[in-house]
Amino acid sequence: MKHEKPRCIRCGRHGALIRKYGLYYCRHCFREIAEEVGFKKY
Repeated sequence: MKHEKPRCIRCGRHGALIRKYGLYYCRHCFREIAEEVGFKKY
């Protein structure tokens, strides 16, 4: 059985995934939705 790589739940990319706090967004999508989810940009 092969294990699948985790994917971004928004766009489906494999690389540069933010899995902390159970988010599972790639860094591109995370930058777009970070403020909506409650993260602050500095």
